Amino acid sequence: MRLRPVTMVRIYLTEEKAHLSRLMKRLHDEEKVCGVTVFRGIAGFGKSGVMHSSALLDMSLNLPVVVEFFDSPERVEKILEHLESYVEPGHMVVWPAQVNMEA
Repeated sequence: MRLRPVTMVRIYLTEEKAHLSRLMKRLHDEEKVCGVTVFRGIAGFGKSGVMHSSALLDMSLNLPVVVEFFDSPERVEKILEHLESYVEPGHMVVWPAQVNMEA
């Protein structure tokens, strides 16, 4: 198996503040990243301590959202510069990883 270095990015948001469609459009249309996955949480809280959760009677549209993507380290470095206006400080985690390549 051949491996290639990549950089993983995980962005923590809530649906209310996420501007998710704007962020997705940026990552897809302008940045053209390899791929993006969005996870919708059932509960979570951040620095404010405010709990965001789903309940049967309260179908909140303010649930936690995690946007995750990877690309080459060079591309991610440039993409992160453009995302500063989309993501609040402390809501993005970045780490090196490896992706398996075709033989």
